[in-house]
Amino acid sequence: MKNKFSAIIILLMIFSKCVFAQEKAIFVKNGIAISGYDAVAYFAESKPVEGKTDFSFDWKDAKWLFSSQANLEAFKANPTKYAPQYGGFCAYGVSENHKSPTDPNAWTIVDDKLYLNYSKKVKELWSKDMPNRIQKADELWPSLNKSN
Repeated sequence: MKNKFSAIIILLMIFSKCVFAQEKAIFVKNGIAISGYDAVAYFAESKPVEGKTDFSFDWKDAKWLFSSQANLEAFKANPTKYAPQYGGFCAYGVSENHKSPTDPNAWTIVDDKLYLNYSKKVKELWSKDMPNRIQKADELWPSLNKSN
């Protein structure tokens, strides 16, 4: 019963965050993509690493920060390889047909694609049925992305 109550609370938190639904295709805070974390580092270092303003790149109306010049250059060469799926919005939320913010520490790489989630708890829910969640999110994202 406690787990069901926790899941309901988490889902309510996600839906309440949708009130400030973003109008951009990329999840940004103060114009910065993915909370200022280095998208390339998830792949190169297998962990979230904060980017630095010294290494920035504007892509898709957002400023992306990187921890090194090498990571910046890798992203510039192929942004779609490193950018998180669904514009950095919560993968679980997209699979539920809404955009939610993300926590850079709640991440997964599946088939060389980066997925972010609202929180580590939501990532646990998403991870329980990842293949179906990804399939559903892939189906819903085009219409969610166009509804801006």
